[in-house]
Amino acid sequence: MTKQPFNHRAAVIAGVTGGVISGLVKLGWENILPPRTPERNQTNPPQRLLQQVGVPASITHATYSYSGHDLPVVSYMMHFGFSTTFAVSYSLWARKHPRAKAGSSALFGLGIFSAFHQVILPALKTVPSAKDQPMTEHVSEALGHVLWMWTADWVSDTVYRRLTK
Repeated sequence: MTKQPFNHRAAVIAGVTGGVISGLVKLGWENILPPRTPERNQTNPPQRLLQQVGVPASITHATYSYSGHDLPVVSYMMHFGFSTTFAVSYSLWARKHPRAKAGSSALFGLGIFSAFHQVILPALKTVPSAKDQPMTEHVSEALGHVLWMWTADWVSDTVYRRLTK
């Protein structure tokens, strides 16, 4: 079997596809195991981060209405932007370095969880320090990040193989 050359375009398309679908999976996960209390979710971390850099609440809390529900458009843009950015990064990195896929990408997902939810966002004062967050938040976020990245990996791998067949 001949090894095919690395196809950057296919890896990016595969990563975007995996990022969108895994972003949907992560949203579904958070409906089953919500990571934050309703009070802490009134201004969720993506909204708070944007407000910290000067985006007004009138924008960060903007909504659109669907079927009688007001949905947080800016939060969704941040959510899917984050998901897609890391899925594309992982898609490119893992195809260039196949050993990176150890643990079916679960380790990568846990690494992203740890980096953002336990270090970066607390350091920026976007969320409380890791020790001040409820255990339910850690459980939801850790498991959600594993499932998110596993889905991104599986979908992007499938799309990449189909594009490069």
